[in-house]
Amino acid sequence: MFKRRSFISTIAATPFITEALMTETAQAADLSNTVYLDLKYGQVTITLRPDLAPKSVERIKTLTSQGFYNGCQFFRVIAGFMAQTGDPTNTGTSGSQLPNLPAEFTTDASFLTGTVGLARTSDPNSANSQFFICFAPATFLDGQYTIVGQVTAGMDAVQQIKKGDPQSGAVVNPDSIITMKMAG
Repeated sequence: MFKRRSFISTIAATPFITEALMTETAQAADLSNTVYLDLKYGQVTITLRPDLAPKSVERIKTLTSQGFYNGCQFFRVIAGFMAQTGDPTNTGTSGSQLPNLPAEFTTDASFLTGTVGLARTSDPNSANSQFFICFAPATFLDGQYTIVGQVTAGMDAVQQIKKGDPQSGAVVNPDSIITMKMAG
């Protein structure tokens, strides 16, 4: 009787073990696509979207893991639109030493408040390391730029980033990324 009960108890517990392992696996996957961006106003959590732009997300992960973004300034910030960073020269004219990325323009998601997209020149295949975070919906960018993630916590800190010139977005004494790191 005791052995039979143990066997039945083990079988009954199996779905819970499987469910727990699945939840743990999902959480690990979420952490591998989670970025923590530290600003003087607080921490921002960004969930990356490899389902929308796998090559672009991989680039963000690579550069983040290398510490590339630490200290980068928000050199172009337009109130009501977005804050741009990711240029080590803080001029908007440079990127990483890695080659530019092919366009992965997003057609099945929209640029909304907190959306993180890759910046580029007029050449669709020129995205490299620069990215921007939308302060408000910017659906006019849909299908023309690549979405790499979404702010899931700390949007209040993003909204406090120092704004620049209303036309050009150029910022005098801009705010900087303190650190940007992968969660998992």
